[in-house]
Amino acid sequence: MQTPLRKMRVEKGFTISDVAAATQIDVGNLSRIERGIQITSLETAEKLAKFFKQEISEMQILYPQRYMKADNAA
Repeated sequence: MQTPLRKMRVEKGFTISDVAAATQIDVGNLSRIERGIQITSLETAEKLAKFFKQEISEMQILYPQRYMKADNAA
């Protein structure tokens, strides 16, 4: 399963370093946010949503588990 943030980044063809540099977020922190290990701040979620032109919402970034689907879900 992928978080919505990681899925969006991969679909858009960005590396994690690209997104980190553009949003001024530490690569390690961004990686943990993408993996759903670290909860981020609203400010960071807003930066990421803005970077992706609101194609992903702050809610999807803040609460990724609510938007993740199991690989075998129908």
